[in-house]
Amino acid sequence: MGKVAKRVDDHVGERIRERRTMMGLTQEHLAKALDISYQQVQKYETGANRVSAGRLFEIAKRLEVDVAYFFENLEPATTSIPLEHGGKNRSTIELVRNYGEIDEPAVRSAVSGLIKSLAGKERRRKSA
Repeated sequence: MGKVAKRVDDHVGERIRERRTMMGLTQEHLAKALDISYQQVQKYETGANRVSAGRLFEIAKRLEVDVAYFFENLEPATTSIPLEHGGKNRSTIELVRNYGEIDEPAVRSAVSGLIKSLAGKERRRKSA
């Protein structure tokens, strides 16, 4: 496993622990809600075991946060070179790239809320 991957795993584990304790839950409480052992929760929190995307989604649901919460304040190790792309999803890719460049957590949260609100209005308009 590379250094960057290990650093991300450690960060995600720390964020899981922070949110769990913030909610007043023990490792046993979270483990029971996820139908796993408390030892597995402990391994996730210490970064000893990687958290799969599906499991992270479940954890986010149980801890009442967006999946993005676990990656907040994660410092990029290196700057990535944007990949060339095209097609009808270009605007979505550009939106995600630009969103990722917002450094201020409060601004990121506000932008995320705005997009969710707009998407909800759009869905309601289409179903009417």
